Amino acid sequence: MTDNWTTLRELLLPAAGGGRGRSVEAALRAAIRDGQLAPGLRLPSSRDLAAQLGVARGTVTAAYGQLTAEGYLTARRGSGTSVASSLGGPVASAAPAAQATPWRFDLRPGVPALGEFPRAEWVAATRSALAELPDEALGYPDPAGLAELRSELSAYLGRVRAVSATDLVITHGGAEGLSLLAAVLRAHGHTTIGVEDPGHPGQLELLGEHGLRPAPVPVDGDGLVVSAIPPEVRAVVVTAAHQFPLGVALHPARRHALLEWARACDGVVIEDDYDAEHRYDRPALRAMQAMDPTRVVYLGSVSKTLAPALRLGWLALPPALYQNTVRRKHLTDLGCSPLPQAAFARLLRGGGYDRHLRRARASYRRRRDALLTAVSSFLPEWRPIGVAAGLHVVLRLPDGVSDSVVSQRLADAGINAPALSGYTRLGTHPGLVLGYAATTPDRLRDAVGEIAAIAR
Repeated sequence: MTDNWTTLRELLLPAAGGGRGRSVEAALRAAIRDGQLAPGLRLPSSRDLAAQLGVARGTVTAAYGQLTAEGYLTARRGSGTSVASSLGGPVASAAPAAQATPWRFDLRPGVPALGEFPRAEWVAATRSALAELPDEALGYPDPAGLAELRSELSAYLGRVRAVSATDLVITHGGAEGLSLLAAVLRAHGHTTIGVEDPGHPGQLELLGEHGLRPAPVPVDGDGLVVSAIPPEVRAVVVTAAHQFPLGVALHPARRHALLEWARACDGVVIEDDYDAEHRYDRPALRAMQAMDPTRVVYLGSVSKTLAPALRLGWLALPPALYQNTVRRKHLTDLGCSPLPQAAFARLLRGGGYDRHLRRARASYRRRRDALLTAVSSFLPEWRPIGVAAGLHVVLRLPDGVSDSVVSQRLADAGINAPALSGYTRLGTHPGLVLGYAATTPDRLRDAVGEIAAIAR
């Protein structure tokens, strides 16, 4: 192969002009990765290249040494330094996936206002965590979670949700928490699990993929109908504080009945507390787990409070399920990364999480109020329900109107407004499930105006 050292000099001169040793190293690395320097190409000696570039010989020697250690170059006594022949050519960029036309108004539920994520506080918490974590914390983590976070989270959940969080496991979001529970329940002999209807379709799919058959249990104005739980079911998932998607709270009498059911059949209640921090017109309801920590698993995450991308969740477990869950977590992924756990612990300890929630709650209330005002103006015959808390509302449609037809017409016009019928297998009154947290008040008013024009 012909050695084109003139071309090499032209490639690297701009980097050498930067006056920094690492510029030569970075330019060489980039030229190899991009295929401008072919595999097997012999490079000039360090003395020769340093003279051509007008840099110290040590700069080139250090660059050669680093790139040899990384596998980009090979150095043999008597043969000089060459581009590694084992390198493939430049990797062609994959063709970008076809992007669906973005929604003009995306009102799907379950998405917080991502633009309100407290970036500055999170960066400060992360920087503090990196500075303070001992070296041993960077090894394989405790599968139950960072002890520091479990301590802070236990105190927080006890203070705001009355949860007895003695046995906590940190998970990659609520989804992994539910997946772990499904595996543990299977090991304990469960084959079927009760789920609310209407409820989250993704939850049914997740449970089914992990070997549990979801059995729908109807929900009415007081929440889960305990008397309708099928006889073969010994575990139930319930959104007691704010039922998804109807938004009702589980009535106190139903809470007691559900716990009595669990005790009678040696069963388990999984309390999915997905958005209980967001409430506007009612006081906070304590978690069901506080009523019987030996029968209730408490499931939570930051996906609706900070951002889903953090993948931080938790399980507060009865003692009978704790060790098996920790073991399953260890076998699944060896534990969650300690770095975001440590950052979140500092956000909790310093009050940053509480401050963020107060700001977010005020913002979401303004958005909810804008949505409800617009509905009362443009769609007075549509009845909003589940408005006192959460990040979404259900708009009940008049009898005889097909919510799936309305939802499809809106989708054709660029408005994502899911039909309530898509959340049920038992059938329910027609409606639309509208998330408002990720949309500004002005945009919400515009969206409702367009929905009214299209629906009519």
